[in-house]
Amino acid sequence: MAAEGSVGGYMRVMTRPDLQGGDGRLGYWNLYGRLLNEGPFVALEGRLSLLDQQPGSDAVWTQVHGRIEGGSVGNADAGNGGLANMRLSQLYAQAGNVLIPKMTWQVGTLQTWMGDLGLYDMRPTTLLDDTVGLSAHYADDQVDVLIGAGDAGYAKRSSRYHTVFSGAANLRVRPIRGLELGVGGQVWHEPQVEGNRHAPYVTPDLDYEDWVRGEVVSNWLLDHPGQELNFPDPQPTSADSWKMVGYLGFGGVGPLVWSSTFISYGKQHPDVHNTEVVSGLEYDLYVVELTDERTVLLVGEEMHLRLLPDRLDLVIGGLYGEHKDGDNNIVPTDHDRRYTSGVARIQAYPTPVIHLLVESSLAQEVSTNGNQYRNHYDSVFSTTGGVSDSRGLEYGDSDTRITWQGKGGVVLNPQGPGIYVRPSLRVLYGVQWSSQNAAFGNSFVETLDQYNEFGNVERHWHQVVALETEVWF
Repeated sequence: MAAEGSVGGYMRVMTRPDLQGGDGRLGYWNLYGRLLNEGPFVALEGRLSLLDQQPGSDAVWTQVHGRIEGGSVGNADAGNGGLANMRLSQLYAQAGNVLIPKMTWQVGTLQTWMGDLGLYDMRPTTLLDDTVGLSAHYADDQVDVLIGAGDAGYAKRSSRYHTVFSGAANLRVRPIRGLELGVGGQVWHEPQVEGNRHAPYVTPDLDYEDWVRGEVVSNWLLDHPGQELNFPDPQPTSADSWKMVGYLGFGGVGPLVWSSTFISYGKQHPDVHNTEVVSGLEYDLYVVELTDERTVLLVGEEMHLRLLPDRLDLVIGGLYGEHKDGDNNIVPTDHDRRYTSGVARIQAYPTPVIHLLVESSLAQEVSTNGNQYRNHYDSVFSTTGGVSDSRGLEYGDSDTRITWQGKGGVVLNPQGPGIYVRPSLRVLYGVQWSSQNAAFGNSFVETLDQYNEFGNVERHWHQVVALETEVWF
């Protein structure tokens, strides 16, 4: 039988003229809802069926999949659609019903997840997205089981590749109609390999504050004058990380279409090394022991309600995140923070094609290790060089950022009612208020010398008008 192919994908492109000095996005990130906070994106996935899959049959079938995607479109963003912004993100072969009926074997990239937080465009239960290897997936009407393993070294280390063994498993069950439960997890192990400069090592007696300030070598030389060539050699070690995920989904009751709850908790993989330059000499610092206690907790919920069939839909979402770094108690970073967000979108259908959309979100972000946010245009003067201590460990004058967004407009959906029906053509207005000054992508001043040259203004409100389209095909 001749091979048969098909192509599908996704595209998102927009124009958002910004008269307030921004980059065309309403806020910083999807914590405030994905709408108006995302840029252009395109994904194209091809599937080649070498042996056709026969529904309800235990006959062997095989397919090859490949996906090219990227976040740049010509004239719509700074990347200007350059192919350097695209990547072959997925490439794998599948074979079904080999040895075991209803079992699918996959070789290549192994990404898997148990659902989406659509309002945030997030997948908290994603596993194996960094792994190339082999997986086995058994699925019937009541049970899904997946086990996979491989190497995540290139995803973790890129050009500084070193083997990172990766293994994962998840289980999803449907005990009754309208109810799904899922659990899963993934572990990573980077072995000790003495002699490989990209393997995990530890530079002895590193001080966290010296490392943050970039003063490890200079302070060591103060204690060891004239010994520039005798800086301590790194000691080999290994590195480990892990992630656990859970999922609860139910729906089909009254106006509730579906509710999805996701939880993810894990320890992030540590960094390997960075470089300090002193007196023209480069010194590599191996920092596994300074970066191996970073954990991330993420809890998300999304509920879709059909208030009036084919007339009015409501989607409510919530997100909570907590990042901790057990090695750091002196400097505010994204590894020491917590955030809470709520988003609600209501979509009315005056006609099957012409829809009205209104969305609102409220989020609070707290830096748990000091001031990370600048609340005023002159915050750079309210601290010392932009920081509250004399040597510069804090960036701003507040540890909290509160952000509200409101969005509304007209949506054209040729395929009829539905918040997630595509294709969509949207004409939207969005407004944001944030306690942080200029809390959106911009090119405003950040340092004293820039302030002296360009000046600055107080700007807590931000607004954009958008014409955009989103299509699945």
